[in-house]
Amino acid sequence: MDKKMPPETRRLFQALLSLQNEEECEAFLRDLCTMKELADMAQRLEAAEMLLQGNTYEQIVKSVRISTATISRINQCIQYGSGGYRTVVSRLQKD
Repeated sequence: MDKKMPPETRRLFQALLSLQNEEECEAFLRDLCTMKELADMAQRLEAAEMLLQGNTYEQIVKSVRISTATISRINQCIQYGSGGYRTVVSRLQKD
């Protein structure tokens, strides 16, 4: 964990962790984010899943319809980031 993270950001993390089910999560995120922001985050998660499954940038662009620059950023996070994408994708695949 990054101890330099601002307290306000830590509070957001705590808020997300306090949600008890999908309905609460949806309600909170709909209030917090625009529909475009939610759609963008959903696309990033889908692209991360596809990258972890071995799909090419070209396949992801066609399927998810996001830029190669965004895919590259997601790939950098997967390769050198904190492991968040891997953790979430792994858990989603178990469900």
